Amino acid sequence: MKEKSISTLRFVGLGFLEPMIRMVSGEETKKNMAIFIKKSIFPLASIFIFIALWHMGASYLYNKEAAVRIEKAKTEQGEEAALAMKSCIESGDVSCQPNTLPSPSQVFAAYQSLWRDHLEISGKKADFKQKVVQTNSKRAAQGLPPIKYTGRPSFLDQIGTSLKTVAAGFFLSLVVAVPIGIVIGLSEVLRNSFNWLIQILKPVSPVVWLLLVFMIVKTLITDPNMDKSFIISFISVGLCAMWATLINTSMGVSSVPNDYMNVSKVLNLSIGQKIFKIIIPASFPLIFTGLRITLSVAWMVLIAIELLAQSPGLGSFVWEEFQNGANDSNAKIIVAMFVIGLIGFMLDRIMLTLQNLMSFSKA
Repeated sequence: MKEKSISTLRFVGLGFLEPMIRMVSGEETKKNMAIFIKKSIFPLASIFIFIALWHMGASYLYNKEAAVRIEKAKTEQGEEAALAMKSCIESGDVSCQPNTLPSPSQVFAAYQSLWRDHLEISGKKADFKQKVVQTNSKRAAQGLPPIKYTGRPSFLDQIGTSLKTVAAGFFLSLVVAVPIGIVIGLSEVLRNSFNWLIQILKPVSPVVWLLLVFMIVKTLITDPNMDKSFIISFISVGLCAMWATLINTSMGVSSVPNDYMNVSKVLNLSIGQKIFKIIIPASFPLIFTGLRITLSVAWMVLIAIELLAQSPGLGSFVWEEFQNGANDSNAKIIVAMFVIGLIGFMLDRIMLTLQNLMSFSKA
């Protein structure tokens, strides 16, 4: 039972808890205690060290900016103005606070503010839906679209929009890159013929892809009810991120052992059977590695693409806070930075777990 639990922890990426389980069960207590400290206590200590250094750096920059403001007031307006500026800064008045790197406590306060804002907006949405429920029922009976809430989205709403965009872009990459990679991987002539195009398009900036997609989408889609910003965003994300999957799929297919291909000939398999029963299973590890890279790239380029496409996601949130210039704008940007990083980490863990699950199922 214990070994089964340990195997499960390893499978889901929580293998660092293994020494604690062994230690509790009385197995090599000292050795497992040392391993647990190395794998768990030290990482926790590094978190506290990071927060302490962050606080020290924020305090230093705050004091430096405050000194600059006081000196500037003294130079331009005299000693009395300098004393007034110093008094204002010490009082905590937001109108004169230095706007520099926020401290950990300020970032946590910004997080709490964003959460309260989300609850407030959620309440407004619920009230709006309740008010228009009868009207929307009548409109539905007449074949008309429902009246939707058009108020300001909350931070969590923008996270949801970004996740929806990256999911659509990742699916587009999967649908486009895997079939093309399989076709190119099966033919050395095609690999040599199209390799130059892949190598040229692979490093193209997401901004360029966005402009190209924008030119095409605005021409093809004229329906004003369609969300063009979302369409532009997810297509741009997919085109930016698909190259790792395409290249890895092509490499995986081309490296399938000849013995496997000979078996397919002996069994007289059709093209489809050969692809799904021989080629894809044999090249699966490389294909999935490409998909993991694609998802990571998609999440990285998403912020810049949303910013430029004016899609109401995290990219738009960061840009609006940067332009806002409010006293807590920098802290909110740091909150968004951590959220972006945590979501990126979680997406990678999900892909790794899926890869382990599929590999386990095959075994």
